[in-house]
Amino acid sequence: MTTSIHVNDSSSPLRRDVKTLGNILGQILTLHGGTELLDKVEKIRELTITLRKNFKEETYEALKQEIKQLKPPMREQVIRAFSVYFNLVNIAEQNHRIRRRREYQLEEDHVVQPSSFESAVLSLKDNQIPVEVIQDVLNKLSLELVITAHPTEATRRSVLEIQKRIADDIKQLDQPLLTKKEKATIEEKLIHEVTTLWQTDELHQHKPTVLDEVRNALYYFDHTLFNVLPDIHQDLEDCLGECFPEQKWNVPNFLRFGSWVGGDRDGNPFVTPDVTWETLQRQRRLVLKKYKEVIVEMMKLFSHSTNRVQVSDELLQSVEQEEAIYVAADKKWNVETEVYRRKLAIILERIRHVGKSDNIGYAHVDELLRDLYLIENSIKMHQPTERRLRILQKFIRQVKLFAFHLATLDIRNHSGEHEAAVTEILRKVKITDNYAGLPENEKIEILENILQDPRPLLLLHEDYSKETRKMLNCFKMIKDAHEEFGERSIEVYLVSMTRSASDLLEVLVLAKEMGIYRLHDDGRVESLLSVAPLLETVDDLTAGPRIMETLFTMDVYRNYLDVRGNHQEIMLGYSDGSKDGGTLTANWKLYKAQVEIHEMAKSYNVRLKFFHGRGGSLGRGGGPLNRSILSQPAETLGDGVKITEQGEVMSSRYLLTDIAYRSLEQAASTMLEVAAHVSKESEQGHLREKIWEQALEEVSEAALRKYQSLVFQDQDFLTYFIQATPLMELSSLNIGSRPMSRKNRESFSFEDLRAIPWVFAWTQSRQLLPGWYAAGTGLSTFAEKSPENLKILKDMYHNWPFFKSTIDNLQMALMKADIPTASLYKTLVEDEAIGDRIFTNIVDEYNRTKAILLKISDHQELLDHAPTIQSSVKRRNPYVDPLNFLQVELIKELRESDNPEDTLLTEVLLTISGIAAGLRNTG
Repeated sequence: MTTSIHVNDSSSPLRRDVKTLGNILGQILTLHGGTELLDKVEKIRELTITLRKNFKEETYEALKQEIKQLKPPMREQVIRAFSVYFNLVNIAEQNHRIRRRREYQLEEDHVVQPSSFESAVLSLKDNQIPVEVIQDVLNKLSLELVITAHPTEATRRSVLEIQKRIADDIKQLDQPLLTKKEKATIEEKLIHEVTTLWQTDELHQHKPTVLDEVRNALYYFDHTLFNVLPDIHQDLEDCLGECFPEQKWNVPNFLRFGSWVGGDRDGNPFVTPDVTWETLQRQRRLVLKKYKEVIVEMMKLFSHSTNRVQVSDELLQSVEQEEAIYVAADKKWNVETEVYRRKLAIILERIRHVGKSDNIGYAHVDELLRDLYLIENSIKMHQPTERRLRILQKFIRQVKLFAFHLATLDIRNHSGEHEAAVTEILRKVKITDNYAGLPENEKIEILENILQDPRPLLLLHEDYSKETRKMLNCFKMIKDAHEEFGERSIEVYLVSMTRSASDLLEVLVLAKEMGIYRLHDDGRVESLLSVAPLLETVDDLTAGPRIMETLFTMDVYRNYLDVRGNHQEIMLGYSDGSKDGGTLTANWKLYKAQVEIHEMAKSYNVRLKFFHGRGGSLGRGGGPLNRSILSQPAETLGDGVKITEQGEVMSSRYLLTDIAYRSLEQAASTMLEVAAHVSKESEQGHLREKIWEQALEEVSEAALRKYQSLVFQDQDFLTYFIQATPLMELSSLNIGSRPMSRKNRESFSFEDLRAIPWVFAWTQSRQLLPGWYAAGTGLSTFAEKSPENLKILKDMYHNWPFFKSTIDNLQMALMKADIPTASLYKTLVEDEAIGDRIFTNIVDEYNRTKAILLKISDHQELLDHAPTIQSSVKRRNPYVDPLNFLQVELIKELRESDNPEDTLLTEVLLTISGIAAGLRNTG
């Protein structure tokens, strides 16, 4: 499969890689389908490229005929050819990112790479940020990235592993000292790997279970995160030391990973207490396995002999005492003078027994750390002080990061389920017959009284409903997990669809019944769990400050907060807010909610950590991590940030070690730089003007009206959405354990539909409506009121990171959308008049949005500010187009058939997978 790419010279190595992989794919197509298959793929590719350059009706008709004439099995092979090509292009582009990073590091003139630790630290130095301020910021800094399983990775793990091997091979071709034989060997390996990729099924044969999703998440901890996370912290510490050599630096572990996989119950009936327990068990098994690997490696390196060096008395004493207690004779290190190896053998044996009931294993991670510090302190006696043993330093940091639980697991459940359980419990003890039907103030009064009373509510021999027992079992599991895996194993309980203060108090009541929250007889409160609201809809975001202030004024809640360090976590949902009000309005409401809640919490001396529930796609708040951080209100970053890392971005960010490092370096350096500047200038440096906020409020209101006029007020809109996208076909794509609709039924309302398939379906049809619709009306309505208004918007774009990020994401969404291709999907609407009318509305708004974005940004084309991304989208479009053409034809055939063959559905699903790979977006 040949390629014709014309971009600037700096990307010539990328062109080389794409050409190499494309030529290999061409050979494989010829091998499996003969020249007929290769010629057919080339003919379709050339027609789509010609159409992109110069649209002509006769070329368009010729392309349609080529695609309509395709029949099985050739049709499936053509689909797979384009899909596999995208997988190879993705690998080549990731390798180019790695290459560019190395080029920065090798620059003789020492050109600093943007958003690197070096650029951040130099910026702090240039702006004369005092070292005391920097260290204080580091001590407070907190960035937690939370892996989620919805949507889970659309690509099978087997395919991911093949892609990783291809990436490793293509990277080796950059080595300057390769011999001719070595190069030939690598190219031969590439041919074998691409052949294997072609010969491997890319679709999941079965819907994954929750534990399959757990296994996928653990893959990234095993292969990249376990080593990359400590390197991030150490490299920042080294960079600070080089730039400020007079200061002794300590970089705490401010960057951590958490997980929802196996803990997120909202709408997923398959996440049971047993599944969560098994998740925690698997996480512990993995981290213990990684620890054992490191210790075995250290035993090879720590061959120091007491005949040559002096070790500490404390170390010698611990070895003499513990060998007899913890290590059987056949497991002891048999060279008496090699004390470090003897100690490591003890540590290894104790790690092997963690979680067992034989009193050999470590009961708490602090015991392991004490042993490692013993070794470290002893080594300092004979090791050059400026030359630390990196492997030991890294291992200590890994143990601090991952403990025995690997990643903190969040628990999430719907507010309605807590209310139902509390209603039943209160009815059984005769407090109230219908708690759920009470006004909010009466609910709060009852819940406050319960939380101020140390007595339990649960009746010992009473039968509770299945749903209430399930809820109580969840809290019992949390209590047991704290005892078995440590309190860090589960720290936060998230309440989705939080609409009132009682939604959080109900969780505390349920926690109280299981002993997670306790009121002692002396009035002392104990709480081993933090409760966090999830504000999702536009209305909930608006009500957020009022909800939280109600809680902050309550003695019982303040007592709970006090034992949790006066620290409140608040999650902000990007998906449902965007689905509810459009992307521009949702983003502004999210921003405003943060500012208002932050200001209010500050008056109550409560520290906030905002948890941003971003998706991987633009319609769900997606985008690069560092840009997500920059777009937040600067004053909210000081007390910590959490951000979801959705399933569909995991492979693109964390499959390869170098890419994982770069993604995390960008995020960490951005957060450090912003937090330090805000700390120096106090919280007055918000980087925004009042007039900008007023302008965006007006823009948002106009955008909301436009969005709701289509999505909620047009009675034909839902029909259009269901028919003009592959929404219904998506349910057959086995990419997640969670049902597509909140209410798992065949027919559903718009409100029931999850945001993930909502965005995924629009993306597949190249309309990408959730990523941009109504923004054009909002912005242009404001701009057209006066010339001064357009100047204000331009000023906002150039000087307000939040607004710039918003505009740039809108540009990205428009760039990935494609109106000519999208027009194919309106033909799937059974009522032609509905299809034409709504699609015309979408096209008009697309053009309006594009025009105003170019005016605001002063660009000639979309994404002129990001030529690399612009080139990537342009490079991909001609290869995505055939898959869209094929998808429309196949969906027509599938929907018109009373008894379609299995191969037809498989072909539709292959186009879905291929388009997702081509656009690098799912839901």
